[in-house]
Amino acid sequence: MQKRYHVTTFGCQMNEHDSERMKGMLESLGYSEAPERAEADLILFNTCSIRESADSRFIAHLGEAKRLKVEHPDRLIGVGGCWAQSVKEEVFERFPFVDVAFGPGQVHKLAEFLTSDSLTAQGYFEFEGFTGHLPARRARQFQGWMQISVGCNCACSYCIVPATRGREVSRPMHELVAEAQAMAADGVREVTLLGQNVNSYGRDLPAIGAAANGAAAASRPTFARLLAEIDAIDAIERIRYTSPHPKDMREDVIRAHAELASVCEHIHLPLQSGSSRILKAMRRTYDRRRYMERVAMIREHVPDVALTTDIIVGFPGETEEDFAQTLEVAEEVRYDAAFTFIFSPRRGTEAAAIGEGLVAHPVKVERMQRLLEVVQRGARERAQRFVGRTLDVLVEGASRTDPERLRGRTRHNKVVNFSGLATPGEITQVRVDSATSQTLAGQELLLARAGA
Repeated sequence: MQKRYHVTTFGCQMNEHDSERMKGMLESLGYSEAPERAEADLILFNTCSIRESADSRFIAHLGEAKRLKVEHPDRLIGVGGCWAQSVKEEVFERFPFVDVAFGPGQVHKLAEFLTSDSLTAQGYFEFEGFTGHLPARRARQFQGWMQISVGCNCACSYCIVPATRGREVSRPMHELVAEAQAMAADGVREVTLLGQNVNSYGRDLPAIGAAANGAAAASRPTFARLLAEIDAIDAIERIRYTSPHPKDMREDVIRAHAELASVCEHIHLPLQSGSSRILKAMRRTYDRRRYMERVAMIREHVPDVALTTDIIVGFPGETEEDFAQTLEVAEEVRYDAAFTFIFSPRRGTEAAAIGEGLVAHPVKVERMQRLLEVVQRGARERAQRFVGRTLDVLVEGASRTDPERLRGRTRHNKVVNFSGLATPGEITQVRVDSATSQTLAGQELLLARAGA
């Protein structure tokens, strides 16, 4: 009888990518996917350790897995990802029913564990290998993730990623181009490039020959050059990436958005704080002035760009004046969207050891509400520029709010709910009739399809 697996994913897009690789690897071993945990022989969790809320949600799910294992002791429980890496010394002590645990750099070891003669509890936590080398089972055949690097060389005081994913290592450019070509041949139209800091890609790689855009021979690989190489693949119609670091956002990458047809008009530029003093405490290596210079450069070259960001509220030492500066930046930039977080300390980070200037939780919550009002107002105003325009929309499936309508995404990464006849994977034209801070709504132009 064929064995079945169930994977639950927490956290970022890198984790979504890793989970697709886990599924592909398991299916290459003969497993099939079970729709519910209770129907699975192997229950896997791909965990996140960036925020405390992800930890607590995961622990609740793990409790259900424990109950299911009591019902069927032969059922295997596996925990992978950043949380597993961060508690590697105690995972089996705290959760003795877990059979296998592995860090983000050891996904391939799951296959080794499952095919071994003795399934005794095992932990794999070395930093090695890319999950990008593993087969993938994509959630949508026409959209694909591509891991261009792993790890991070930054030392942000609040972030646990360097401890869970290691130092930054870039994949060779020829390998990435070959993977993108294979994805295109497999029907992928939109590729999202993934890394903890994508625009520092290539700094650890040796020099290579001429690029598709005519770059000089024997030059060092750069992120802009990688974008050009993938843009040259005819079947790839959209290129996205996440996440860049403001300190490394160079003009060549910004120009790529204006000059390369497939690079989308969307840039996620994390701010974290509008206060230079707090940015220094966060070890972000840029200040407010430098960040705003990057914003100005982006809007100069790509006037219609959709800018999104990350902002942390209540970092230790944040005063009302510091927070007011964050509001000022949000008002001035007018982001198309923002991911906002209340600061919570991560064990093992420098910020977790700060004992002075801690911001009371009610103050954090009140500041968050004020920030959300500013962000949502700006996003709502920015979205109005799309009303009356006809936009290319990549159809993803049925609308989540109305099954009679379709849901897709523009090149600006705006979700559109619309009436029409297109099918998932098509790029069709939609006339936008209305807009909120988060979504657009409209009608498909049935005589003006952009291709099947």
